[in-house]
Amino acid sequence: QLQASGGGLVQAGGSLRLSCAASGRTFSGYRVGWFRQAPGKERQLVGHVIWSDGSTYYIDSVKGRFTISRDNANNTVYLQMNSLKPEDTAVYYCAASPVSKVVVTGRYDYWGQGTLVTVSS
Repeated sequence: QLQASGGGLVQAGGSLRLSCAASGRTFSGYRVGWFRQAPGKERQLVGHVIWSDGSTYYIDSVKGRFTISRDNANNTVYLQMNSLKPEDTAVYYCAASPVSKVVVTGRYDYWGQGTLVTVSS
């Protein structure tokens, strides 16, 4: 089970850090992704991290502003969001899946409940 937290209301240019904690399992061997869904839009991938080596991927619109990191001791993945823009407003979700599976299917097995990020202009 995944628990996402850390959302809130922030002014444009501000920062937030989201957390994704796993209970009952570790992220070992997993790819952990962050997704977002804005009102009236489809859910989109923001980026992901490979737990084993920490390698990351980001979509172009967040490169240089968002950073995904992992905390081995606490089995938690973070999404640090800086220089936030109103268009970053969305419900953010974390998801996880074994690397061997997600690279083939592109689908994630486990999802957190989502946390709302609102960026005011």
